[in-house]
Amino acid sequence: MEDKSLHILEFDKIVEMLCGFASSEAGRSLCAKVKPLTNIKKIKLYQQNTADARIRIAAKGSALSFRGVTDLSESLARLKVSASLSQAELLRVSAVLTIAERAKQYGDSDREDTLTEDFSFLEPLTNINREIKRCILSEDEVADDASGALLSIRKRMKQAEGKIHESMSGLLNSYRDYLTDAVITMRDGRYCLPVKSEHKAKVSGLVHDTSSTGMTLFIEPMVVVKLNNEIKELETEAKKEIERIVAELSSSLEPHIDDLKDNINILKKLDMIFAKALLAESMGATMPGFSTDRYIEIKNARHPLIDKDKVVPITVRLGREFSLLVITGPNTGGKTVSLKTPGLLTLMGQAGLHIPADDDSVLGVFDDVFADIGDEQSIEQSLSTFSAHMTNIVHILDKADLNSLCLFDELGSGTDPTEGAALAMAILNFLHRMQVRTIATTHYAQIKVFALKTEGVENACCEFDVASLRPTYRLLIGIPGKSNAFAISKRLGLPEFVIDEAKSLIGETDEHFEDVIQKLENDRLNAEKDRLAAEGYKREIAELKDRIKKKESKLDEQKEKILKEAKDEAAKILKRAKETADETIKNINKLALESGTDKKLEKERAKLRENIKKHETKEELRQKGPSKPISPKKLQIGDIVLVTSLGGTEGVVTSLPKDGYVNVKMGFMNSKVLVKDLEFVSGPKEEKPTKTFTGIAPKALTISPEINLIGLNTDDAIPKLEKYLDDAYLAHLDQARIVHGRGTGALKEAVHKRLKSVKYVKSFRLGAYGEGADGVTVVYFK
Repeated sequence: MEDKSLHILEFDKIVEMLCGFASSEAGRSLCAKVKPLTNIKKIKLYQQNTADARIRIAAKGSALSFRGVTDLSESLARLKVSASLSQAELLRVSAVLTIAERAKQYGDSDREDTLTEDFSFLEPLTNINREIKRCILSEDEVADDASGALLSIRKRMKQAEGKIHESMSGLLNSYRDYLTDAVITMRDGRYCLPVKSEHKAKVSGLVHDTSSTGMTLFIEPMVVVKLNNEIKELETEAKKEIERIVAELSSSLEPHIDDLKDNINILKKLDMIFAKALLAESMGATMPGFSTDRYIEIKNARHPLIDKDKVVPITVRLGREFSLLVITGPNTGGKTVSLKTPGLLTLMGQAGLHIPADDDSVLGVFDDVFADIGDEQSIEQSLSTFSAHMTNIVHILDKADLNSLCLFDELGSGTDPTEGAALAMAILNFLHRMQVRTIATTHYAQIKVFALKTEGVENACCEFDVASLRPTYRLLIGIPGKSNAFAISKRLGLPEFVIDEAKSLIGETDEHFEDVIQKLENDRLNAEKDRLAAEGYKREIAELKDRIKKKESKLDEQKEKILKEAKDEAAKILKRAKETADETIKNINKLALESGTDKKLEKERAKLRENIKKHETKEELRQKGPSKPISPKKLQIGDIVLVTSLGGTEGVVTSLPKDGYVNVKMGFMNSKVLVKDLEFVSGPKEEKPTKTFTGIAPKALTISPEINLIGLNTDDAIPKLEKYLDDAYLAHLDQARIVHGRGTGALKEAVHKRLKSVKYVKSFRLGAYGEGADGVTVVYFK
């Protein structure tokens, strides 16, 4: 990609925004180098990296911070030659290892994605990092307990300092009259007293310094010279011990130079990826799809550098029905933004950045994106606006090929309109013959006519509201734009006679062309109204269906409640009847013993108890529910089940489960019951086959190995295809041939989309030479 085009389309500003989301200097450095790629595999990988980072941020609730990741190349070079690092360098290494440990913990997840490997390769060197943190407190301070020797040295130093302070405090009192101030000072690391110059002979000791006036001498008393010398020796010992500790820590890092390099590279790469994710979140962006045939369809795309609360989304398509799009309309109507948006989003997509557009948007992959936008006038090179533009266009025509995207703003402007329009048409026609994907803006009516007359070229316009004299910034593909000069002039108060004279000066053909455009615009507005009305009706139908579904659900609940209440009441009646029967039996037993008819009565009593027990068993089954619940997924038509909510009535399943319900036939009655109220008894009863087939299935005797869908629209073709696929699969065909023709490719795409969702389709491909090429799809069944 040429840097000039990246600058014209303001890709560098997107990179600046990206750098702002990186949390480390190393990450920002990597973000600054982001450029569009041309390898589709890498593009898709980088896009998925961004998507996976966004998923992790959503799952964790926040992004991972990489603050503290710095370039350690110089330190690692010193380690390579076994040199010791400074305390500051060790702290920077520790910071990187700490971030690596935190990142590794952040990366732990049950879900594997494209970032899993990077997180797993991090080596936090936990033990070494812990030791560095324990020993090195700051760039200038090492912990006392960094080693036993250092701890011992510093204890002795404190003891010596205590003795010095004790001695010096006594001297302060003794020499108070000879001192400038009653304080203990330090000179060259030694403890001194500030003595008046006239009393220097009265204080025995070594002079280390003199004040600027010469009135004060800083004298180290002889009684503390030995102690000061001891401290100096201890300081030297401490310094050597610190050097040994630092050297030991450095030595422990030496075997892990490669791990440290990998950590830095992975962390700054992850910082860049998470910066892309945060940028996407800030834009409300989505991951686009990519086409290898240079097809663009971005839906509700928003220019990322315009305030997202003010920008008007546009939908742009290019590369299927037409390879050249001509955008017309008045100035400040949004033509340039409509031109820049697909160009900038293409660059962003190829750089692994998500784009501010709907998630089903598709971008082409181009080797180069060329742009001629803005005023290229150059005083230094003595170039006019037209000359500057033409110089750029000459370069574009020389470099552009089939894998290029070309964008031209006001092509042919800046010179005589007749010659400019002719040049513009010739340039566009040249690119069109080369099948270069091109978008151009213009004011010239001749180019509008060129677009109308030329196959593979399409008009578009930026909508303008004449009533309010304001652009709506909506891009309308398929309709050439009007300049609206007469209407705008009239609204602004230009006299009617001036406008009438102006109209008389333009040709009859031009006036008729503008009338045709106006009629197209009116037809579009009417179609838009019809579309909005149809969408309103669809919403109303959907709401009505939802209300009916809720009402049905409520009725089912009420039905269940009524049935439950009735069954509970029946249980109560049965209980009362049992109690009454028990009491009656007791009384009869007494009478039977007295009359001698107890055997006959006992027989009747047993019959009564059996009847009661039968009803109790049914009620108990109803209340407890099924002892062997059945999974809705395992339920099949023909299964024998018990309906526990109806007292264990046996029935046969006559439909598959839907919304938790299933139809069960019990005798002559077919009822809708809850799956949870069913208890499985057995599978479908096997019926003896009336006829046995061997070898080829009967269906295979009549099914054709080919289906022809040519002439059908998508809505008619897909149901026909689905039935054929079912028949072919049941007939045990190994493969089938689908004839859909070439056409616009819409039917082929619909067929391929449906084949991807059919579970018993093993694979499919376009026909080879002699099989119908890309007008035929060959399907293989599992």
